[in-house]
Amino acid sequence: MFAIHLLAFHFTKLKEDQIKKVDRYLYHMRLSDDALLDVMACFQAEMVKGLGRDTNPTATVKMLPTFVRSLPDGSENGEFLAVDVGGSQFRAHQVKVFDDGKQSSQLESKFYPTPKEVIQGNGAELFDYVVDCLVDFMETKNLKHKKLPLGFTFSFPCRQTKLEEGFLLGWTKHFKVRGVQDTDVVSSLRKALKKHKDIDLDVLALVNDTVGTMMTCGYDDPRCEVGLIIGTGTNACYMEDMRHIDLVEGDEGRMCINTEWGAFGDDGALDDLRTEFDRELDLGSLNPGKQLFEKMISSLYLGELVRLILLKMTKEGLLFNGKVSTALLTKGKIEMKHVCAMEKYKEGLSNTKEILTELNLFPSEEDCIAVQHVCTIVSFRSANLCAAALAAILTRLRENKKLLRMRTTVGIDGGLYKTHPQYAKRLHKVVRRLVPNCDVRFVLSQSGSGKGAAMVTAVGYRLAAQRKQIDAALAPFLLSLDTLREVKQKMRTELEYGLKRETQASASVKMLPTYVCGMPDGTEKGKFLALDLGGTNFRVLLVKIRSGRRSVQMYNKIFAIPLEIMQGTGEELFDHIVQCIADFLEYMGLKGARLPLGFTFSFPCRQASIDKGTLVGWTKGFKATDCEGEDVVDMLREAIKRRNEFDLDIVAVVNDTVGTMMTCGYEDPNCEIGLIAGTGSNVCYMEDMKNIEIVEGNEGKMCINTEWGGFGDNGCIDNIRTKYDKEVDEGSLNPGKQRYEKMTSGMYLGEIVRQILIDLTKQGLLFRGQISESLRKRSIFETKFLSQIESDRLALLQVRLILQQLGLDSTCEDSIIVKEVCGAVSRRAAQLCGAGLAAIVEKKRENQGVERLQTTVGVDGTLYKLHPHFSRVLQETVKELAPQCDVTFMLSEDGSGKGAALITAVAKRLHNVGQK
Repeated sequence: MFAIHLLAFHFTKLKEDQIKKVDRYLYHMRLSDDALLDVMACFQAEMVKGLGRDTNPTATVKMLPTFVRSLPDGSENGEFLAVDVGGSQFRAHQVKVFDDGKQSSQLESKFYPTPKEVIQGNGAELFDYVVDCLVDFMETKNLKHKKLPLGFTFSFPCRQTKLEEGFLLGWTKHFKVRGVQDTDVVSSLRKALKKHKDIDLDVLALVNDTVGTMMTCGYDDPRCEVGLIIGTGTNACYMEDMRHIDLVEGDEGRMCINTEWGAFGDDGALDDLRTEFDRELDLGSLNPGKQLFEKMISSLYLGELVRLILLKMTKEGLLFNGKVSTALLTKGKIEMKHVCAMEKYKEGLSNTKEILTELNLFPSEEDCIAVQHVCTIVSFRSANLCAAALAAILTRLRENKKLLRMRTTVGIDGGLYKTHPQYAKRLHKVVRRLVPNCDVRFVLSQSGSGKGAAMVTAVGYRLAAQRKQIDAALAPFLLSLDTLREVKQKMRTELEYGLKRETQASASVKMLPTYVCGMPDGTEKGKFLALDLGGTNFRVLLVKIRSGRRSVQMYNKIFAIPLEIMQGTGEELFDHIVQCIADFLEYMGLKGARLPLGFTFSFPCRQASIDKGTLVGWTKGFKATDCEGEDVVDMLREAIKRRNEFDLDIVAVVNDTVGTMMTCGYEDPNCEIGLIAGTGSNVCYMEDMKNIEIVEGNEGKMCINTEWGGFGDNGCIDNIRTKYDKEVDEGSLNPGKQRYEKMTSGMYLGEIVRQILIDLTKQGLLFRGQISESLRKRSIFETKFLSQIESDRLALLQVRLILQQLGLDSTCEDSIIVKEVCGAVSRRAAQLCGAGLAAIVEKKRENQGVERLQTTVGVDGTLYKLHPHFSRVLQETVKELAPQCDVTFMLSEDGSGKGAALITAVAKRLHNVGQK
């Protein structure tokens, strides 16, 4: 018993001594965590460099866009072929994907040899051989009669310009085929396929084996967004935000990036970590100075690295009694399979002794221990370096998502990872140590390169079908130039109908006279009161205008209007308004002054003079009784009399659109048009009196409030109304009315978007086909969300957050579609608004009888001011449709307050001139 313990002690001591000896000898191969963190930081910097357009040419990590924009979502369906070129064998695959809710698939494969004369011959021979293998496979599976989509796995660095096009950058893995570099490999495959008239295949996708690995695992695990190969070669891919990829146009969504990380360090960045053995191995390779990272970690080189270390140790008398065998002198004699077998610790030293004996090395026990530890250090360094680069990718993913902690999955394939007894465990452990804020799951890919190519093809097939459906839904919102010209012409016709006495009653654009007959000329002066009633709040303003200097000072106070007042009697409403005026006058110390007053009353009124306005009907939640059909100015005067505290000179009742025009006209004499593009939509402009048949007199001008929101109520624009517009109209408070406004104003755009989203969800194109309760709620999609979602500065992650606030659980792809829908709806609104405005400016030009008109449009409204693209599209449309008009757009400052005071001031000035 004592002898056994002594023997065990002797062996343990012997083992420790040998391990220490090897540790000292290979000290530089043992990497600390600090060294790995440096590698990680260096790799992150190279990734950024590779993604930049200007820095990519000098980057060692090329970060190649793959044009794979989406991961599988489980709805893929169909039968696909895949051919796999790049490994030790060619492979052909048949993949069936079932949309059965279980994400089921079937894979059948056949393997073909890779003759040396083919992989080191010319391009035509290579692709002819690949197609011959594919034809043989199709005959075996009785598939020649079928037209099938084909995915092409080509495991070499390619610069892709689209999913089905890629130019070979250079051969690796002992391939040296002439005439292929810098050519499109998909074109070469198609050319070879055309020689076989009896088959009909459509090459839909070119896929790198790393991407195939990610897609295969992504089909089973939706969290998988990283692919890793550790085998004969090594590489990684991951899903990058488009906004960071300078090499591809567009910033929406994500795209898979093939890092081609094997070349990391080719610029010398890893020189401090490379040993004399790495340098010797590199010098003896087919591509000296290239793929240096790959040469430190892939199975193709690790066996050779072990051989070089053992050779030097033997020459120095540290192994095999200093006897150098032929095996140690023969390149490639020690392979990765030997390294894997020797590191099976559970089998002790038996494997190591057997392998070394086969190599005629006749090892002692000490030799076996030392050789086993050399293998351990070499493979451990490989796992460490791989973990550092992978940790850099995971950190970038987490930072892209702006998460403190991230859960994700890495799909892995490759012989080294699969067959080495310790590699996977070591890799996992180091990754988790380097990125403690990432919860990483590692999933082994099953037939990644073949099934993955089919999955990329299946996803591409699905996206193409979805694209057709989305395009069909949004096609009616894409208005051609001819359609917009037609809208402009119809608007012009309706404007004329509204101005003529015999057609005004039936016109959809009512062209209401405002009795505002002049614009500010700079001589206006004095103190004026302005009232602004148009919503749940009511404003009273004191406006001081100084003559000559175009200077305006304003003081205002906001008062709430309780619901019981809004929906009570007319007398109660106007008594409340007068109470607010009294409070304001007292607050400003003006109780005794009889000031001229302008009343902005933003409800439809028919005016008989500048100070007479008959309410046509309440909107915006007001329902006060005994008001409709009454003159609102008279009702205000009567309420002032009832209070009997002060008197006011009510000079003008004002529409907010006219106020907008007057405010801008005060600053710019060229401004004779006012536009509101906000919750509602309307335009006013100065019309020649001779053209206004419904008002007596032919001299001068008068501002016309077009009330163009009703354009189309007679059916004249039904040809451009979509089914979504009709649904919004039918669900509104006033079906059949204000149809143009319902296509162009902020109050309705969000509701149009909601109707489209419901339709796309029913078709299974959004939100996993599930219509949430929140999406069923009318008006949940406010127009402010359109402005936010369409903002160029907003990343898709933030779009998803907005949708989550609305109770819509969206994927990245959902967010892209929602953004596209919002863009289509708001762009059409801006174009329609622009077409209507073009009709107005053209009319102004013809009125003035000039070849070219220079005019200014005063604009107000949240849609115009806050939406990121509305104003630009509107202006572009006006320019396109009214090329003889130079239109300047000027933002209004408080049209309903300041504008009302200016209208009052102009009216007083003109009244005084008339009296004189």
